[in-house]
Amino acid sequence: MNFNFNEDALALQDLARKFAREEMIPKAAEYDQTMEYPQEIFAKAWELGLVNGHVDPDLGGLGLGCLESCIIAEELAYGCTGMETAIEANSLGSMPLLIGGSDELKQEYLGRLLAEPIQAAYGVTEPGAGSDVSGLKTKAEKVGDEWVLNGEKMWITNGGVANWYFVLARTNPDPKCPSSKAFTGFIVEREWEGVNPGRKEINMGQRCSDTRGIRFENVRVPEKNVIGEVGKGFIYAMAAFDNTRPPVAAAATGLSQRALDEATKYSFERKTMGKPIVQHQAISFLLAEMASRTELGRLMTYKSAWQVDTGNRNTFNASIAKLFAGDAANQNASDAVQIFGGNGFNSEYPVEKLMRDAKIFQIYEGTSQIQKLIIAREHCSKYM
Repeated sequence: MNFNFNEDALALQDLARKFAREEMIPKAAEYDQTMEYPQEIFAKAWELGLVNGHVDPDLGGLGLGCLESCIIAEELAYGCTGMETAIEANSLGSMPLLIGGSDELKQEYLGRLLAEPIQAAYGVTEPGAGSDVSGLKTKAEKVGDEWVLNGEKMWITNGGVANWYFVLARTNPDPKCPSSKAFTGFIVEREWEGVNPGRKEINMGQRCSDTRGIRFENVRVPEKNVIGEVGKGFIYAMAAFDNTRPPVAAAATGLSQRALDEATKYSFERKTMGKPIVQHQAISFLLAEMASRTELGRLMTYKSAWQVDTGNRNTFNASIAKLFAGDAANQNASDAVQIFGGNGFNSEYPVEKLMRDAKIFQIYEGTSQIQKLIIAREHCSKYM
């Protein structure tokens, strides 16, 4: 493994870093308060090539590797993970299509993302089925040369702003049918009759990210909008995570780094007992732990991304990266608030937002507990 970045990767890092500090950080508190979707930020990031970089060159995209996507994700998340999630959600929404879709479908829907600054969304989670994907109730039935889709999704990032959705639905009604054969993936357009996004959810953190439930009522989906083979939608949906969990871990690492930087700067400025608090061992040890977690999360993220780029299966390490980096972000944000003391509990300072924003990294794209299940399964399989 060699994580020395080439000139192109360094240029991307510099571009994303500058964008985060000049465009995102000045607007972060405002978007957090208004909970407005950051369309202006999204459009600027799109213009700079910081969105949809994963799309293949033969489709008109940049064809960035997973490690390059992680570099961008970390820098943008340093500025604001709410805005970064709004930007990065396009990758998750389009990844099943990139993995299993026909050339025609890719040209149509990935082409839209490249042609103008619009959004896609990943529609799997439901009110009664999140971690338990096999419990999905949304179903699609073949009627003539179309599929009729009915059901409800929940907690869909970009749900109210997306131009189109990846939707996973049960197409085999047999409850004993394994998940690998029971579900099919579809591309569903927002403007089709029967597609009804609900109200924007008011969340603890990442509040400018648009999260909604979506109801599908007798939505007619043409056969050409089936992704890959009928019955293999679950496989495409889960395979997407091997590609998208490293950037999520990178975003968590970006938050960890921001918490560390804010806490370190404050510890040099704040004085108690006649000296800067950084000179108190209790504070310096907290900073040492925060720095260690940040570096370890970053290295594990890089390794899982490197595996994708070198054609190796990364399920095990992608889950470790997501688990560790998510936990690290939460602990670093909490420690930053502690170092700020009473000021850390106040919204005039940035660390209280970091603490609220961090929690979702232990929940979305697979909870920490799901990551542990995957890690344990992958580990134990080596001994069987």
